[in-house]
Amino acid sequence: MDKLQQKLTEENLKFHLLDKKSYNKKIFVGSLVATLVAATPFLFYLYEFVPDTQEWNTIFGKYESKEYGSANVAMWVLAMKVIPLILSLVWFFTCKHWWYHALLVPITMFTFQCVVALNFDIRYSDVADIVWLLPIMAIIFPSIYLIRAKMFNKVNDHDKTMEELEEEFMIKPKTIWGKVKQYF
Repeated sequence: MDKLQQKLTEENLKFHLLDKKSYNKKIFVGSLVATLVAATPFLFYLYEFVPDTQEWNTIFGKYESKEYGSANVAMWVLAMKVIPLILSLVWFFTCKHWWYHALLVPITMFTFQCVVALNFDIRYSDVADIVWLLPIMAIIFPSIYLIRAKMFNKVNDHDKTMEELEEEFMIKPKTIWGKVKQYF
């Protein structure tokens, strides 16, 4: 009996240590995310360190601002697109509600705007973005409506709370890479 009790105590200790490690990992990742969100104003103002010239030589190569006329202005425009993209991605990966798939629409829009602002350097950059978003919205909006319809159908059939239904419909991958992989 003592050996069985000792074995159970060792298993409880192992479980406790594993649980403590996962808790520490969650605290560390949460601290990194909170720091990133709190640092977004500082990230936005990094454009101020870009020279106000048409050509800008960096360690990554030479950037030439054709339409903006200034690399500083081009990086300001890029910062206006990247910061909302970062915040939307943080919101998407940390959201626990059933409707978090709707966040893919603004994420797609901000990603497209970043690519246009960085690569094409064109005069009318934010003119026809909605056309590129229509296929994404054509998939996401009906999907969200179907999930919502299933939820309300189950509410009428059973005595479950909305929190229980959200928990039932939620897909929970273990890692960030797992969350990314479920969409592609």
